[in-house]
Amino acid sequence: MNAITIDVEDWFHVCGIGKEPPVHPTQRRVLHNTERILSLLAEFGVRATFFVLGSVAECEPHLVPMIAAAGHEIASHGYSHKMVTELDPQRFREELRRTGDIIGCQAGRRPLGFRAPQWSLRDSVPWAFDILCDEGYHYDSSLNPLPFVGDGRGCRTPYRRLTENGSIIEIPPMVTPSLVGNLPTGGGWGFRLFPMKMIYGSIRRMNEKGFPAVLYLHPREVDPDGPRIRLAPVRAFAAYGPRVDAREKLRFVLERFRFGMLREMVEKWQSA
Repeated sequence: MNAITIDVEDWFHVCGIGKEPPVHPTQRRVLHNTERILSLLAEFGVRATFFVLGSVAECEPHLVPMIAAAGHEIASHGYSHKMVTELDPQRFREELRRTGDIIGCQAGRRPLGFRAPQWSLRDSVPWAFDILCDEGYHYDSSLNPLPFVGDGRGCRTPYRRLTENGSIIEIPPMVTPSLVGNLPTGGGWGFRLFPMKMIYGSIRRMNEKGFPAVLYLHPREVDPDGPRIRLAPVRAFAAYGPRVDAREKLRFVLERFRFGMLREMVEKWQSA
């Protein structure tokens, strides 16, 4: 079993740019783009995990109920889209609780999983793992084994992490090892840029070793003609990638592999 995960945020949610630009409600595109993803998943009967930003759920009150009604898991992506490294323990806990309350009210179930904006939950902020356990989270999917945005030497498969408040299961996204380091074939710009043969082979090799491949995307990645914040070229590519619709490659893997929700995987591991 593999997993499709979606970081539910809008086109203007980019870490490290300071204050978010003012956006008129008519410029928001997350609802329509999420509908595109839901339609494709429904075509294949696949249930996915949606890491929803609390502020987006608050501004788009029909979004979470729509995702939940289709049978998908709702997990937490934090509230403000600030990196965990920019928050102190109190603010991080407040964001968790605020988003948990919103999702719990809208979906009828509080989130059990968390993913930090821009993979910013790291070993340099160990208190964040303690707080996640204390707040009742069962798993995290924030430690990306990539250089620059994560730890290029980090574990590439799920493992149990001990904290002062118990343990939490860490589920890294898929990467592809290479001579120049791990490559981001599991999602974002890498999923759209690297050849399908490489992505297919990476999923197959992980499955042959008995591990799930965790893929990820954002709603804006199925909206190649959508608006973008004006950034420096390298930063713009890192945030948005090429203007290619991710649905073509997503359809390719949905046709060839089995997928389920992260919550289902964690429940099986916990009961084993």
